[in-house]
Amino acid sequence: MLELHDGRNDFDFLIGSWISHQRRLRERLKGSNSWEEFPARLEVHKVLGGAGNFDELVMERESRLMRGATLRLYDAQSRQWSIYWADGIHGALAVPEVGSFDEDGCGYFYAHEPFEGRMIFSRFIWSHDGDNTCRWEQAFSEDAGKTWETNWIADFTRA
Repeated sequence: MLELHDGRNDFDFLIGSWISHQRRLRERLKGSNSWEEFPARLEVHKVLGGAGNFDELVMERESRLMRGATLRLYDAQSRQWSIYWADGIHGALAVPEVGSFDEDGCGYFYAHEPFEGRMIFSRFIWSHDGDNTCRWEQAFSEDAGKTWETNWIADFTRA
């Protein structure tokens, strides 16, 4: 009998304190190749007895210090994570990215969300090698996922 994967521990690699190098496209979905690079700090801890986790990200952007927070919740019935982002500018939770990790430990999460007056698809990819490094990537698609523009990459090292 095939045993189904219980993914509630899939994000355990992320629990703790991190320093990060962030690269963000200055303009998204406009063919830009100009990247803003900046450092960030991330603190992550479990919530709800391990059924989720919460983080706060502090980014030292060129324009100013910015903060964001992420709530990740695991649904044991669907075996999927929902990732909710909020920043210090908008003060509201964004549409959740929903998905799961594959057998290689790489997580893929998707949403259909508004962007500059139109609906697009967005994708998060989480990957990690061992306990001390991980990467998050964000990409947008205007053509229902046929092509993707990666517009934000964050490389994390355990503090």
